[in-house]
Parts: sequence; C-alpha cells; structure tokens
Amino acid sequence: MSLWTRSRQLLHTDNATTEEGPAPAGSGSPDGTAEAGADGAEPGEAVAESGRGRHPVVARVITALAAVLVLFALLMPNELGRITPGTFARIPVEGIFGAAVLLVLPPKARRTGALLAGAILGLLTILKFLDMGFYSVLDRPFDLVLDWILLDDAQSFLTDTVGRAGAVGAVIGVVVVVLALLVLMALAVVRLSHVVARHSAVATRSLLVAGTVWTLCTALGLQIAGVPVASRTTAGFVENRAEQVRAGLKDRETFAKESAVDAYRDTPPDQLLTGLRGKNVIFAFIESYGRSAIQDPEMAPQVGAVLADGTSRLRAAGFSTRSAFLTSPTTGAGSWLAHSTFMSGLWIKNQQRYRTLTSSDRFTLTRAFQRAGAWRTVGIMPGVTRSWPEGKFYGLDHVYDSRQLGYKGPKFSWTPVPDQYSLSAFERLEHGKAGHKPMMTEIILASSHNPWAPIPEMIGWDEVGDGSVYHAIKKAGKDPKDVWKDPDQVRTEYRRAIEYSLNSLISYVEKYGDDDTVLVFLGDHQPVRTVTEGNLGRDVPIAIVARDPAVMDRISGWDWQEGLKPGLEAPIWRMDTFRDRFLHAYGPQPGKVPSP
Repeated sequence: MSLWTRSRQLLHTDNATTEEGPAPAGSGSPDGTAEAGADGAEPGEAVAESGRGRHPVVARVITALAAVLVLFALLMPNELGRITPGTFARIPVEGIFGAAVLLVLPPKARRTGALLAGAILGLLTILKFLDMGFYSVLDRPFDLVLDWILLDDAQSFLTDTVGRAGAVGAVIGVVVVVLALLVLMALAVVRLSHVVARHSAVATRSLLVAGTVWTLCTALGLQIAGVPVASRTTAGFVENRAEQVRAGLKDRETFAKESAVDAYRDTPPDQLLTGLRGKNVIFAFIESYGRSAIQDPEMAPQVGAVLADGTSRLRAAGFSTRSAFLTSPTTGAGSWLAHSTFMSGLWIKNQQRYRTLTSSDRFTLTRAFQRAGAWRTVGIMPGVTRSWPEGKFYGLDHVYDSRQLGYKGPKFSWTPVPDQYSLSAFERLEHGKAGHKPMMTEIILASSHNPWAPIPEMIGWDEVGDGSVYHAIKKAGKDPKDVWKDPDQVRTEYRRAIEYSLNSLISYVEKYGDDDTVLVFLGDHQPVRTVTEGNLGRDVPIAIVARDPAVMDRISGWDWQEGLKPGLEAPIWRMDTFRDRFLHAYGPQPGKVPSP
C-alpha cells in the first residue's frame, strides 16, 4: 500500500456513527467496495469508511487537529508583537467563505479545490513566519521579489552564532518544517471539506450563524484583549502582499525618475570640493551604530561616557567636533543600502534599487573626489571576503578587502578583522607613507556587527603587528551561542562592541591625525530589534572631526551640535541628502539644495 493511499485513508477517516445516526447496513457493494454516496465518496474510499467505524475517537481527534491547524493558519499574524491572548479567539471570515465554497462544489472539484486551498494556506503561513523573522531583524516584512538573497546572510548569521553544524541542522529543520506544513495543511483542508460535505445540513446552518455573528461583530467593533473578534487577518495579509508586489513594480519607474536628477553630475573637476584640497578625508561607517546606542537608558550612560571622553581627548589634540543625526533607509541589517544611499544621494531602500544603482554611472560622493583629480581614493573593507565589483562603481582607486590587509589573526564571529587592526593597516599601507598624495578613504568598521561576541579589546598601537595577538584575545572572549540565549546579554555585548569601535576610531585620530585630517563617521543603521525593542526609529549618529577651523566654518550653517554625541535637539537629515549638502558646503553651488 503506497504512502499516498494510506494518507488518503487517514484523511477521510471519521465517525461512521454521525450526529444523524449509524450508517445504514449493506451500504457497500457485494464485492466489498463502497458505492459513491451523497458526499461524493468514490469506491476507493471503502477502507476509510470502515476506519471511521473502527476508530471513532481517533477520527474525532484527527478532525479536531485539522481544524486547529487551519484556524491557526488563518488567525496567526505576521508579527510576533501582534500575538496577544485574543489573537486565536476570533472568527476568521476566510474560513467561513472557504467552507461555503467547498460546500457547493461537486465532489471532484471539491477535493481539488481543498488541496489547492490547503497548499496556498500553507504557503501563506510560511510567508508569515518569514515576516516574523524580517520584522525581528529589519523591522519590515519579507519582500517576495527582492529579499531571497538575504537568506544567505541569515545562514551566515546562524553559522556565527550557533556554529556550522548548528546552522546546517537549522536549515535542514526549516526544510522539513516547510514540507510538513505544506502537506499537513493540504490534508487538513481536504479532511475538513469531507466533514463539511458529509454533514451539509448542519454545516450550512453553522456557516449562516457564523457569518451573521462575524457581520455583527464587525458592525459593533467587538474586541477581545484589544483584538477585533471579526478577523480578516489572512485576507488583509494577501491584500498587503499584492500591494507590495505592485509597489515594487512601480518603484522601478519611480527610482528611474529620481536617479535622472543630479545637480552635480556635470560639475567640472576644478570646481569640486575646493574647500578640502590638500586634506586627507576619511568617511568611516560604524556597523549598527544607531540612535539606540546613545539614547537608550540602558546603554546611553556608558556609550555617552565614551563619546564625552573622546570629545575631550580630541579637543586636547586640537580637533573640533560637530554631530547630528541621519535617517537610514534600513534597520537591523542591509548595511550596503545605507552605504550606497549616503554616497549616491539617492534613497536606496531595497535590493532592486541597489542593483540598479550599482550598474549605473551615478555620481557618488567618492567619485567626486576621484574626478577632482586631487585625491587618491581608497577603500578599507574588512568585511569583504571575495570579489567586490562595486568598488569601481564607487570610484575607488584601490580597495583593501579582508584578504589584502595582511591580517594573521582569528575571525571574531562575523567580523573578519578587528577595527583597530583595520585602522592600523590603513596607516601602514597608505596614510603612514611619506610623501603620499592627499587621500579620500572609505573605511568600514565591522567589529560592531552582530552577533557581538567575542569582542576584541583595545591594545597599544605598537602591539597590533600582524594581528596574531588577537588569538589570545578571542579565546578570552564570550561565545556567541551563550550570549544569544539571553536578550539582556545581547544588549550588553552590543553596547560593548560599539564602545570598542568608537574607541578604536577616536584613538586612531588622536595618535595619527594631523592638521590635514578630516574625519566623517556615522552609523549605517540601527541594530536588530533584540537590542532596540522597536524603539527610537531609524536614525544614526553622524559626526565630523577636523583640526583646521576653515573646514568647520564651511558647515556653520548646518547647525550641528558641538561634540561627538548629538543631543535630543540635534538636526535630523535623511541620509540621501548628505551628498549634496557636503558637495555644496565644500565647493560651488550649482543649484539650490533642498531643505532637510
């Protein structure tokens, strides 16, 4: 007997003794096969009919479990935060409508429709689970068209937090759950369709009552624990997904119009960045450095102390500092979306926009330095572990990835190279060379990338060497598998990682900065919800550091606040507005720059 045949037998198993009495004797044919009945049962279902009589309790339990599974799928929201005590105590209109449709269909069409409906409901349930994960990390739902590539990052994160074996096990487990959910959901809907058809009179009356109650609850706005009793969760979910697809298709056209406008595209080289000629300009991104790090009550005192101490140390070294906030297009992850937004002056909010941008000739902030001809443009990208063709798009003369920094130390979870080593390598490979041409450098500080364990420690700059010293430091650090068992530990280690990145950068400028140093450093996005708990939006701090007063005078109209830590009243700009403001402040103005 095949597995499918046995599944169909179990699927149709129910009580031979129904509410209307026992099945009449002799209903089967002389050769032992069942005749087609009023519910559309075919001869091959005789065993199932027999099973209902032999195991009535098992049949009832299976039917009840099928109903629970379908109700769970219909009522489950796509965000963990929306699950409340009243979530599953509601009446789903989709269930009422679906049962009514199955009730009026002929037998063969009913079975086909039930299988199709079950498979679709299974897929929607899987999509809801995906949304839960994306809301937890990125504070947005999963994009059916653009987000599949991010599943690779999820696997990498699992490898860093639970190890390779654990990650493989998790992937296998997910595949098994997905397949089981699709099969069980289809079988559950088919089983319920047979129950509805077999008890058509009772089902019809029940659907009329349920429909009436649902309508009344909708009209009266009745709620349980703040959740409407009349549910249309799945219907609304499907509508939102359809709108998401339409918006994605329309966004391609919208982005094309936005990217066609560029006030600085044709600016002559001799008119670009005239206010920074001769300066060594560094743009440094600190991974996951968001507003939460400096305003969350549990983290602000410690991070604020680092920034206050850094401001004092830099002031003692002759540097001035100003700070504000930028609103990032992403949160939780997707650093490349923030980097490209900052550099291109376009709002890069999804992968489709990113791919379109990086295959274009958009005039980036880094490319402005390259076109001016007065700078060597360099990228320090410790998080890049393989070919990175985007380096050409950004206008970087040379990119040092994790393989070209000379690092002989260990990987710190996701982070291939500690921040202090990255800065030390930049000094050794480029900035520290005598007689070098002025440089514009983009540096990615990745030590504050999750899972935030183990965390490197600050050491003497003369101790960094080739990075071998970090083997002992990593060994003494925490295991990410242990940290991620406790949200409080996650928040603590995130804070410590941000402190390390800030201290690395501040110490570098203090030791190696000079009259020609201009540093702009910022966060790329807020950390995951485990840290932010959904608070404080998508803003990230940004600061500018320079010793030359003329550099700071150029941005006096920005009204940024003194110090490395922006206060509650600090200006907030969208990240895509920075490019034009910066080019305007340090060079001729080709046109009016929009207000923030």
